[in-house]
Parts: sequence; C-alpha cells; structure tokens
Amino acid sequence: MKEGKQSSARIGFMLIALTAILTMNGNALAGEEIPGSDLGSVIRGIDTLWVLLGAFLVFFMQAGFGMIEAGFIRAKNTCNILTKNFLDFCMASIGFFIMGYAIMFGTGNAFMGFEGWFLINAESGADIPMFAFWLFQAAFCGAAATIVAGGMAERMKFVAYIVYSFIISALIYPIVGHWIWGGGWLAGMGFADFAGSAVVHTVGGVAALVGTYILKPRNGKYSLDGKPNAIPAHSIPLASLGLFILWFGWFGFNSCSSLSVGNGDLIARVAINTNIAAAAGGIAAITTVWKRFGKPDLSMGMNGSLAGLVSITAPCAFVDPWAAIVIGVIGGVLVVFGVELLDKLQIDDPVGAFPVHGIGGIFGTLAVGIFGKPELGIEGFLYTGNPMQLGTQLIGIIAVVIFIAFSMGLVFKVIDKTIGLRASETEELRGLDICEHGMESYGGFQIFS
Repeated sequence: MKEGKQSSARIGFMLIALTAILTMNGNALAGEEIPGSDLGSVIRGIDTLWVLLGAFLVFFMQAGFGMIEAGFIRAKNTCNILTKNFLDFCMASIGFFIMGYAIMFGTGNAFMGFEGWFLINAESGADIPMFAFWLFQAAFCGAAATIVAGGMAERMKFVAYIVYSFIISALIYPIVGHWIWGGGWLAGMGFADFAGSAVVHTVGGVAALVGTYILKPRNGKYSLDGKPNAIPAHSIPLASLGLFILWFGWFGFNSCSSLSVGNGDLIARVAINTNIAAAAGGIAAITTVWKRFGKPDLSMGMNGSLAGLVSITAPCAFVDPWAAIVIGVIGGVLVVFGVELLDKLQIDDPVGAFPVHGIGGIFGTLAVGIFGKPELGIEGFLYTGNPMQLGTQLIGIIAVVIFIAFSMGLVFKVIDKTIGLRASETEELRGLDICEHGMESYGGFQIFS
C-alpha cells in the first residue's frame, strides 16, 4: 500500500514537471520571452540566493549572541541583555538603511562614501541585486554592534545602549567598512580581510573594551586588594546553545562572503577552515585553562572556539587547513591570557567580548600576512619571507584600533555626560530586568543570584 502511494506521488510529480517543461517550450516556440530564462540571469539568481542564505544565517547569529551573553551573566539581567540584542539588529537595520550603507559603499573619498542615503540611487557592491547585498551587509553590521552588549552587561543604562547602538551602526562601523570593503584607503593599499576579523570583530571588540573601561566594573567584582571575585554564569546550557548557534551561523558568515557560488573550491576551503579553526580553538583554550587552574572550564572552552572562529574570519580564504588549525590554537590560547589580563587591569568584561573579538580579530587580521598562501592570492611571510603583506595588515589594524578607540571613547563620554551611561547602584543590585523592564526572565522565580 505504501509503495503504491509513493509510486503515485512520483507519477504526479513527473506529470507536473512535464507540464511545466511543455508550457515553457510552447511559449518559446510561440516566440514569447520567458523572463530570466537566459543563463546569465539564472546564475545571478543562484548567486542572489547564496548571499541571501548568508544573510539569514548571519541574522540567526543574533540568537547565538543573545543566548551566550544571557547564559554568562546573572539571571536578574537576562531580559535586559536579550532586549539589547534584539534592538541591536533593529537599530542596525534602520541606521544602515538611512546612512550606513551610503557611508560604507557609496561613492566618496578614501575615508567614507557620500551617496546612497536611504538607499536612493545606491549601487550593489557585487553582481547581485542591491537589496540582497544590502541585507547581507546589514546583518554583519548588526553582529558588530551586538558584540558590545556582552562586555558592558549588567550595569549599562538601557536608553544609553540604544543611543550607542544606532551611532555605531549608522556611522562608526560603516566608516571602517568603507576603508576595507568599500574601496577606501586600506583597500587601495592591498589590505585583506575576507569576512571581517577587522571590519566586524575588531570594531566590536575594541568598542566593548572602551565602553567597559569607562563604565567601570560591576559591584563586587574586585576586592579591595584588587583580586577578582567570580560572578558565576547563571546558565551554562543557555550559553552552550548560543555557542552552537554561532558556530553554525559562522558558516554563512564566512562562506557566503564569497558573494557567488561560482568558485566551489573557495567556498569549500572557507567552510573547512572555519570549522577546523573553531575546533582547534576550543581544544586549545580548554587545555590551557585546565593546565593553569586544574579544571577543564567549559565557559573558557566555548570562548576558545569563538576566538578560533574570529581569528580565521579574515584569512579563511587565503590559508590551507593546517594553517587554520594553527590559527585556531593561537586564538584559543590568546583568549585565556586575554581574560586574565583584563582581570589584572580590573576591567570587567562579563562575557570576554574583548579577548574573543578584539584580540582574536587583531590576531586574525595579522594571520593573513603570516599564513597567506601565494597560490591563494596572498604573499604570506611564512611562504615568501616578504613582510609587505604583514606590514599592510599591521598598518590597517592599528588604524582601525585607534579610530574605534577614539571615536567610541568620544561617543561613550558624550552619552555619559548627557543621559548617563551606568545604571544606579540600586538598579544594579536589584537587577536590570525588574528596574528597567518591569519583568523577570524566569516566571517570577529568582532561583539564581
């Protein structure tokens, strides 16, 4: 009976397909044009679908950021951090629509673009429809903005965060993007960043560091003698879910940055390098923290995988898999020492935003000049002994760090002096969920501190 139904279904499908083919052939024989039937249009349509798939996957990474940040902080601030992640993408979408895209990809000078405000007369940066390219780039913009939420978690005013989110999305991030991906001065020098170690992650990581430094540590984070006190994550399972969502979304983040399906070898190389760097980073971080402190800390292992992902994002198209493993291992080790360094400096970064995205982004940018393979378009120092590409990467990343540190320092200072940056001590102790949103995240049962 089951086989009969399957056979009927196959026959029905074949009849539908045959009818469609005969209809198309009939139209062609009658001299009627079939819109988009030429090979070039088909290829462009497939490329468009590929880039839109990337946009959807990068958008889904917002859920990953939300889950991992919520899991790493206390229950009383969970709703607050999720609301910030939610509004990050809202602000990024509107800000990037109004002016961000024009600044990043519009015709202008070496510093910024000036055409395409509100997408009026805007042009695509690839051989796909402009709207598809815009959505892909807007998703990247949202990712850069939301990195900061974790670093400044549990004590930043909600209204201050909204103002910050719009400014970085509409102005600050697009300027750096123009330098590197929009034909700006770094692009002219030959600076290479395939999918955003510098453009997305260094921007978000350094902005988080500057904001966290200005905001000061959470109450009780450091003792009078300067030693850090552990403020435990309230939900490791939630954070773990966030990690796997991010890892999954990163395949779209990196692979779809090809902007075309035409080069299968490139896409496959990017995909395997992305995966293997994440795996190596997780192993390296958990091994390092196990050796140093006697326990295989899962939270540090997860941050190690994220650091591996961040580190491979710029060089993923330019290196062999063995190099991706090395890059992931170095990124995973760096994140452990980065977290320790911030604690020594009494800079309270609850989720490790700067060690993961800032340090990982800087290293990944430099890794292009170290491990880049000449056959893949980059004259890496290990292969050629030529320091030119590494020097270009160094100049570029220094410029990005200085620009973000100065511009975001100014933004946070202005916000602090006007509407205020930090929540009151009472609000911080009670939790931002109740004080700023009037709700709790777990049905009124405050089972975690």
